[in-house]
Amino acid sequence: MAMSEIPHVVIVGGGFGGLNAALSLRSAPVRVTLIDRSNHHLFQPLLYQVATAGLAAPDIAAPIRRILRGQDNVTVLMGEVDDIDTAEKTVCFSGSEIPYDHLIVAVGAVNHWFGNDDWAAHAPGLKTIDDALDIRRRILVAFESAERATDPEEQSQWLTFAVVGGGPTGVELAGSIIEVATHALARDFRNFDTQRTKVILIEGGDRILPAFPEDLSQKARAQLAGLGVEVRTGSRVTDITAEGVRLGEELVAARTVLWGAGVKASPLLAALDVPLDRGGRVLVEPDLSIPGHPEVTVIGDAAALKQDDKWVPGVAPAATQGGQHVAGNIRRGLASKLPLPFRYTDKGSLATIGRRAAVADFGRLRFSGFFAWLLWMGVHVLFLIGFRNKAAVMMEWAWAYLTYQRSARVILR
Repeated sequence: MAMSEIPHVVIVGGGFGGLNAALSLRSAPVRVTLIDRSNHHLFQPLLYQVATAGLAAPDIAAPIRRILRGQDNVTVLMGEVDDIDTAEKTVCFSGSEIPYDHLIVAVGAVNHWFGNDDWAAHAPGLKTIDDALDIRRRILVAFESAERATDPEEQSQWLTFAVVGGGPTGVELAGSIIEVATHALARDFRNFDTQRTKVILIEGGDRILPAFPEDLSQKARAQLAGLGVEVRTGSRVTDITAEGVRLGEELVAARTVLWGAGVKASPLLAALDVPLDRGGRVLVEPDLSIPGHPEVTVIGDAAALKQDDKWVPGVAPAATQGGQHVAGNIRRGLASKLPLPFRYTDKGSLATIGRRAAVADFGRLRFSGFFAWLLWMGVHVLFLIGFRNKAAVMMEWAWAYLTYQRSARVILR
């Protein structure tokens, strides 16, 4: 069969969804082209550890080409997709057009400041390695600036960190920052005591980790308080400047503000010309295809689908399952079978708070504290791609646990 006669599957995005879709098409009689703006697959659940100097960037990233090098039916292209023409069945990429027979859109989400984009300069979000390295630089520079400060008030402002958003990202950042300050940096500075570091976690809702059961949310709050994090719930951010965060009329003076309060789907989805929800996600059909175009599917953070009166969450397991599902439906189509509806299986949720502190929700089984922390570590190492990554992360965690040290503390400008 000529190459032009082999069905062409184009995958936009090399995250959990896109990568698993490609891997699931390993032996299928199709040509696969995977396009991503980066050359690596990023394990986002551990991104906060890069941001807080716990891990180096290569520990949680693996080159996409290396992952797929044994799969002869896949071509990997690095670059930005500019547009999608569903009428002509083409993807516009770096000034050229790539035709497709099946299109899988797995573009994920981007940081969202809810219309206050000017806040981004003062409160960076955490979605990419570049974001993580920027945040790490800001955190470490804050301590360096506190060492130089001669005015006590200025020094206090440098030692105050505000984290906006009480979801998993905000909770993990807050807990990790306070541990860096009170343990890893405890003997590094001469002009101030790192125990004076103040971390404030700000959440607009009535509790942190709202996706978890209320009892685990309260336990997470107690664990954060035990670490020394000040948690403020029911606090709406009205402005963010270089001086800090404004909550109504109150100014929380903090020279370092980090954003974990929201994301939105990629703007590229507007090119599909189909209904979107308030977060910019595509309102997909039950099989994850888009209305009017069964050959186009959207997965992961980019897809909005209700299941049992609940929205399928924008988490890595949902993206992974979505990628595997649409690959299976492509195989079914090649065998002249109808596509199956997607069914997300929730295998539980985990969130870490800090050293020996985490929460785990597996429906009727709920854990918190040390056991949940061990479980969190085991699950995250298990799903890292590549032996080198697993070994590096385990060694870094073991070293950090025994010595309280963080090895990735070099400031990169």
